[in-house]
Amino acid sequence: MPMNQEEMDHLRHSCAHLLAAAVLELWPGSHNAIGPAVDDGFYQDFDLGERKITEADLPAIEAKMRAMLGTWGPFVTREVTIEQARADFAHNPYKLELAEEFAAGGKTLTENNPGGFLDLCKGGHSDNPKEEIRHFKLLSIAGAYWRGNEKNKMLTRIYGTCFPTQAELDAYLNQLAESKKRDHRKLGQELDLFTFSDLVGPGLPLWTPRGTLMRHLLNDYVWELRRARGYEQVEIPHITKKELYETSGHWAKFSAELFHITTREGHEFAMKPMNCPHHTQIYARRQWSYRDLPQRYANTTMCYRDEQTGELHGLSRVRAFTQDDAHVFCRQNQVKEEFLKIWDIIDTFYPAVGFTRLKVRLSLHDPENFEKYLGTPELWKEAEESIRDLARERGVEFAEARGEAAFYGPKVDFMAKDSIGREWQVATIQLDINLPERFDLTCIREGGEKERIVMIHAAIMGSIERFMSIIIEHHAGAFPVWLSPVQVQLVPVSAKHAERTRELAGELHSEGIRVAVDDADETVGNKVRKAAGQKVPYIVVVGDRELSGEEWSVRVRGTEEQVKMGKKAFLEKIRLQITNRT
Repeated sequence: MPMNQEEMDHLRHSCAHLLAAAVLELWPGSHNAIGPAVDDGFYQDFDLGERKITEADLPAIEAKMRAMLGTWGPFVTREVTIEQARADFAHNPYKLELAEEFAAGGKTLTENNPGGFLDLCKGGHSDNPKEEIRHFKLLSIAGAYWRGNEKNKMLTRIYGTCFPTQAELDAYLNQLAESKKRDHRKLGQELDLFTFSDLVGPGLPLWTPRGTLMRHLLNDYVWELRRARGYEQVEIPHITKKELYETSGHWAKFSAELFHITTREGHEFAMKPMNCPHHTQIYARRQWSYRDLPQRYANTTMCYRDEQTGELHGLSRVRAFTQDDAHVFCRQNQVKEEFLKIWDIIDTFYPAVGFTRLKVRLSLHDPENFEKYLGTPELWKEAEESIRDLARERGVEFAEARGEAAFYGPKVDFMAKDSIGREWQVATIQLDINLPERFDLTCIREGGEKERIVMIHAAIMGSIERFMSIIIEHHAGAFPVWLSPVQVQLVPVSAKHAERTRELAGELHSEGIRVAVDDADETVGNKVRKAAGQKVPYIVVVGDRELSGEEWSVRVRGTEEQVKMGKKAFLEKIRLQITNRT
C-alpha cells in the first residue's frame, strides 16, 4: 500500500536524523541543528565550525549513512526534564536553545537514540529505519541562517530526499534532472525575459520587453474574461497606514514580514503585502443598497513582502510580486453565482496556457489550532460547508486539506500538474466572512435594515512572477504561439535580401503577428540555430523564391523538417492560433 503524506514525512525526517549522525561521525565537533521533512525530501542544518564542505563531499556522506544504517534499530522516544536535556546537549548550543524555549513554553521535551545517536526531537519517525530508509539520495548544499534570522550564524544546510522504493527514488531523480534543464532562472536569461540586479537588490526582478509583453498578454486575457463577467478595474496605493492592517488582522499575524516605513512626522506605514484591505475601503466609501450588489473590483498590482534572503528563489519566491487580484462584495445568496463565474474564468484561462485539467483542493482551517484564524468556529463551519456544496454542484472531484485555509476564510485551490509531473497550486477562490465583519461592511436590504455582506477573493494567476516561473518550466520556454514573444523569425539568405525581408516583416506586423528579422552577417544555418534556441514557433528563410511569391519553406518549432506553405495560408494559420489562443 502506498505511503500517505504523514508516513512519507516520518520516513524523510528519519533520514534527516541518519544524515546528522553521519556528518557528526565524519567531522567530530560539528553540531546538528534542525532537520525537518519538506516537500519531496528533507534537510539538516549543521554548524561545521571552520570546515567548508561542497557537493563533492556528498557521496562520502551517503556512504557513511549507508554504513551506519545497518546498526540502527527503531526510534525509541523518551521524555526528559530540562535538566537532563541540558546535560545531554551541553555541547550543542542549538539543541540547548530549543530545549530552553520548549521548556519555557510548557512543552514536553523528548529525546530519541537510534543506533547510538542521541537527538532532541518531538517524534514522527520510521518504524523500521534499517529497512525503510534505504532509498535515499543527498542532493545539494546551501547556506541558511539559524532560525532564518540573518543576525544569527550562517549554517550549512544539506538537502536530500528519500522514498519507500528504489523505483520511486529513480523516478524522482529523473524528474529532478529534467527540471534542471527547464529551470526558469536559466531559461529566463536565455530567452531574455527578466533579469536581476545587485544594485536593485535580491528578490526584485526586472522585466525585459519580451518578458513584459508576456505578462501583459496573460493579464490582458484575464481582464478580458473578467470584464465579460461584470468586473470593474480599481487602483490603490502601494503603502498604507498600519491601522488598516491592524483592523484587518494582518498586522498581528504578519507584521514581521512587512516592509515598514516611518515618515518624517513619525507615522508608521507599510508596503502592501496584499490588496484586500485596500479594496474594502473602496467598497466602504458609501452605503450600498442590495440592488447595487455584487460590487466586483479587479486590480493587477504589485505587492511586497520582506522575505528572508536565503528563501528567495528566482521568480518563485520574491520580495516584489504582482497579483492579478479581484474581490467581490456580495450578499450571502449571491456567493454561489459569483463563485461559479470565477470558476468559469479559471476553466477558460488554463487550457490556453497549457494546463488542460486542474485538480481541486478545498483548503480548510485546522480546528486544533484555531488561534491562527479570525472569526468563530461556527462561522468557519458554515463557510466550509458552503464551498463543499459549490464543489459538489460543479460536479468535480475534490480533496480536502486541513490547515491550508487563509486566516480569514476557506479556499478553493486549483492544482496544475506540469509536463514533468510536478504539482503546483495556481488559481484560488476564497470565501471571506471575517474581513466584512472587521470592517463593518454592509448593504441595505429590502426592508431597509443593514445586512452584513460577504467577500470573495479571486486570483486567476496569483503571483504573476510565480506563475511565469511555472509556465516557463512547464513549456521549457516553448510557449503557445499566442503567448510567444516572437512568433515568426525571418532569416534573409543574404544581405541583398535584407531590405525586402524587413518590408515583409512590416506586412506580418500589420497583420498582428510578432515578427523579428535576423539580418546579421552570419550563415543562414547559424541564424536558424539561434532562432531555434530562442524557441521561436516559426522560422522562415527568405530568399529569391520566397520574395517572388513562391511557396515558403517554414521550419516549425520542434522539428527539423520544413513545411511548404503559401504566404496567405501561413498568415491565416498564425492568425487562427492567435485568435484561438493556441
